[in-house]
Amino acid sequence: MQRYHSFETAHGIVAIAWNGNGVTALRLPSASAAESERAIRRRLPDADASDPPPGMAAIIADIRRYFTGEPIDFSDLPLDIGEQSPLFTRIYAAVRALRWGESTTYGAVAKAIGAGPEAARDVGQAMGSNPVPLIIPCHRVLAAGNRIGGFSAPGGSQAKARMLTLEGVAFAKDETPRPSPQASFGF
Repeated sequence: MQRYHSFETAHGIVAIAWNGNGVTALRLPSASAAESERAIRRRLPDADASDPPPGMAAIIADIRRYFTGEPIDFSDLPLDIGEQSPLFTRIYAAVRALRWGESTTYGAVAKAIGAGPEAARDVGQAMGSNPVPLIIPCHRVLAAGNRIGGFSAPGGSQAKARMLTLEGVAFAKDETPRPSPQASFGF
């Protein structure tokens, strides 16, 4: 059974979903609980709102602490993100190994999983369809030249830049993050 819970952070409302096996979806901060819940329910239409059990409450506390600037390691959280292609599974594992303040590029992830440079596009697709951003820290994957690149979460590339800045990650400043049509979290 899928459950979800919305909660406030220092940068907006986050929604998280889980089942008996682990976290199944995460929505990065948006302006309202309704927006966050809609996003979760689009992905998991049968999910029910619920108060979090103790283990999930601890994860929520860690997410709140992350958005205050505290280095948090999400790499050992149990996930249940459904069946993925073998390539996406390898990509997600490589990106999940990135720690607070670390970044890499799409091409470097492709190389790390033993694929050629043409797989950088696949890395981008995997990041764009990541069901648990922050836990699989897709914001830490940059375009060539350490440019921001795209970001499909609320706020787009501006949100990605803010998350990287929160972590102290240097990225190419000559690129102006593109505004996103999605609602941005204001930090």
